[in-house]
Amino acid sequence: MTEFIAPPCDGIIDVLYQDEHLLLINKPTGLLSLSGKNPLNKDSVHYRLVQDYPTATLVHRLDFGTSGIMLVALNKVINGLLTKQFQQRTITKHYTAVLYGDVVNDFGDIRLPIAKDSEHFPLMKVCHHHGKLAHSQYQVIKRHQEGISTRVEFTPITGRTHQLRLHSQQISHPILGCDLYYNEHSQQMSSRLMLHASGLSFTHPVTEQRIDYVCPSPF
Repeated sequence: MTEFIAPPCDGIIDVLYQDEHLLLINKPTGLLSLSGKNPLNKDSVHYRLVQDYPTATLVHRLDFGTSGIMLVALNKVINGLLTKQFQQRTITKHYTAVLYGDVVNDFGDIRLPIAKDSEHFPLMKVCHHHGKLAHSQYQVIKRHQEGISTRVEFTPITGRTHQLRLHSQQISHPILGCDLYYNEHSQQMSSRLMLHASGLSFTHPVTEQRIDYVCPSPF
């Protein structure tokens, strides 16, 4: 498979919150979180941020097509403390997504283990023998007319690569615009991946205040 070359991204990074320890940013769709090995993939969230914040490091990533809220540490100590919160699953994330078709149940709980699909890089796959625990919950926000699509809020309990995209496909409701996990209609129904990190809740590693930040979906 030829290496993916990201097209130019005209979207800007909005800084939603900042102090001397960390940033909360709104990542545009179509921007890599980290620069790739190929020099054509130099532009990324990290590459842009270090121009103004030389010590910035990403605590987590969002997929290329996913937009929304990201947490950025401004020194190594803060990065370690925030990473620990992710590992202990005390950070809560919410995503807005538009799924293909009419999702019948108002609430859903998806537990399907995920592993790398070595024969179809960069895809992931459900594997009950070697996969890692992957757990997603969703709530229906709105059903669109004629059952064409359904807007949901996802709460990933775990944070596996491509988790929400793969889990959506596995329940027969892939995310619109997804170019990796789709059906014969869903990919063409949107020019972008209809997935947005809309909420993040964490404990500030210095003040110990609980911060709940909302970043409304652009779609």
